[in-house]
Amino acid sequence: MALDGLNLGNVLKDVASGALQLPDFQREWKWDDERIRALIATVTLEYPLGVVMALQTGGTAQFKPRTLSGAESAEGTTPDLLLLDGQQRMTSLYQSLYRDQPVETVDARGKDLKRWYYIDIAKAIGAPADRDDAVVSVPEDRILRSDFARKVVLDLSTVEKECATGFFPLHIVFDMQRVTQWLQEFVKADGANWETWSTFQEQVLNHVTQFQVPMIKLPASTTMDAVCAVFERVNTGGVSLNVFELLTATYAGNQEHVAERGDYYRLPVEWEQIKKDLTSSYPVFGRMEAGVEDGLSSSDFLQAVALVRTWEEKQAGQRSAVSCKRRDLLQLPLTDFRRLAPRVAEAFKWVGAFLEQQCIVRTADLPYRTQLVPLAAVRAILGEELDTPGSDERIAQWYWCGVLGEMYGGSTESRFTRDVEQLIGWIRGEEGSIPDTIAEAAFLDDRLDSLTTRNSAAYKGIYALLVKQGAVDWYFTEAPLTAGRLIEYNVEVRQIFPKGWIAKNGSAQSGKANSIVNKTPLSARASRSLVGSPAVYLKSLTLESGMRPEWFDDVLATHLIDPAALHEADFERFYENRALQLLDLVRSAMGKRTVFRDTASW
Repeated sequence: MALDGLNLGNVLKDVASGALQLPDFQREWKWDDERIRALIATVTLEYPLGVVMALQTGGTAQFKPRTLSGAESAEGTTPDLLLLDGQQRMTSLYQSLYRDQPVETVDARGKDLKRWYYIDIAKAIGAPADRDDAVVSVPEDRILRSDFARKVVLDLSTVEKECATGFFPLHIVFDMQRVTQWLQEFVKADGANWETWSTFQEQVLNHVTQFQVPMIKLPASTTMDAVCAVFERVNTGGVSLNVFELLTATYAGNQEHVAERGDYYRLPVEWEQIKKDLTSSYPVFGRMEAGVEDGLSSSDFLQAVALVRTWEEKQAGQRSAVSCKRRDLLQLPLTDFRRLAPRVAEAFKWVGAFLEQQCIVRTADLPYRTQLVPLAAVRAILGEELDTPGSDERIAQWYWCGVLGEMYGGSTESRFTRDVEQLIGWIRGEEGSIPDTIAEAAFLDDRLDSLTTRNSAAYKGIYALLVKQGAVDWYFTEAPLTAGRLIEYNVEVRQIFPKGWIAKNGSAQSGKANSIVNKTPLSARASRSLVGSPAVYLKSLTLESGMRPEWFDDVLATHLIDPAALHEADFERFYENRALQLLDLVRSAMGKRTVFRDTASW
């Protein structure tokens, strides 16, 4: 790593030629007009600009490069340096001091602008404190107006007018021929301008043309992981760099693929197609209209690929552990991604079908998105081995222990790797290989009281289990709810004893009104009738159903509810009875005999 002081003019020349470019993972960024004027003032005063950082390429960029904004004519050039830190400063200086086009910027409200930058010579040779005021920007037509564009404040539309007003165009500062021509016009306008120009050149122009840019150059041997870490630490934009973006640039820069296919690899296009295929079959993975990262994310998919790849390498004796850390993703070769991505995509389709069997079909109803990553990896590794008798029961038990035991709520990377290896061993019948997610899972008997919102995975899990075990809607009573009917009937979790009724009649129990115990999956149509006392609204629902009362009581019972407690509007009796039935439902799903506070046994 070396720190060099580079002449600003040479740096901007490298931007124009394409010798200095950006790695493609750098996001587009536009400084506002005020910041650009302040930056120019800093350079004219020869104040420190701040260190910029670049990665040497060694003649072969490991990332797909792209030119800085405004230097698109240099596209296709192999850069010598990739700018990691300083994009906004270098882009702003290149466009305002070097390029013969208006600068693309924004105003304080974020509205797009195109501006030319000038410096007022008279103010510039005054006190340094006035330098910020000396730098001005004018619209694309070089005429500054006020009073809703009815009054011309400053007209710089011709060289003659620039010279007459004493405003020097900064975009020609590094073009000595044009500077000389401008000087001739400036002196022609007034012979006394010779002395003014001499002072201006000494105090301003020389500062710009001799300005030194301190640059740290990282060697070409710097690893991608280190590049990523360095970039994030020096990035002043405050936006974390996504591994997917870094891999996108890396894969696009893969020259072997270009030589083989005649074009660079487009990871975002591949991921979008994978995501479309998944969401078209299983909406639980997200809604494409909300963006390709809605629901199942690119990072989730990459982690699953990394788990499969590192598992294969461990089996081959090439590594000691399965892993899907950031480093593993950054070191994922394009050849391995292309080989494994189709398998992992098919595995996620299998996961979608599995979730549908568990009556989880919408993104909002998914307890843990992260839990799908190791499950997809296991499917990609085992394939049809998961279709053998007994495997589906074990997968379901592992899944529900993870959900109801709330095992995927914290850091997940270490659990991913343990679950992949342990779940594979358990399914294959290896002795002592029960996954930690099953062994450690517990559901305390009073947890039901505190499950009140969708923020809890266990809350969503119990809701799904109620549907799975055969709950029948209270309006559409022809058959039990199914995965498909959840969307068709607009089924959501609805309160059984309405909050208003509890506030009036059961103040002692008001704290439990929002508990999952007092909620059940019902259609929007059925929920319209849930007003007032259950003893009253059940009569209306029974009449609407056309059923005999005892038959409708059987419908209520499919929700693990004691019908008599509702008919008598006895909230305490209802709550106690249903809590016990829900605990039995949880025990059955988790495969645990007990879920008491002080013990959790098999």
